[in-house]
Amino acid sequence: MPITVRKKEKESVQSLLRRFSRRIQQSGVLIRARRGRFYVSPLTKRQKKLGALRRQKSQKEREKLYKLGKLPPEKTFKR
Repeated sequence: MPITVRKKEKESVQSLLRRFSRRIQQSGVLIRARRGRFYVSPLTKRQKKLGALRRQKSQKEREKLYKLGKLPPEKTFKR
């Protein structure tokens, strides 16, 4: 439901804005918007499978290029 505020007679713009912002804060719209701001929906099974296939394909391509000598060996990091 949209939040509406009508201007009263002889009401300044500042007081109208103040009433509007107070109404917004009381309704909780801003809190809900901020909470969902960085939400990332979970991947579907299809998206997961396609991502795994893409990674496998690129890994095989890197191995092929490495064997042909077109890529330097990958650096391994010791922990």
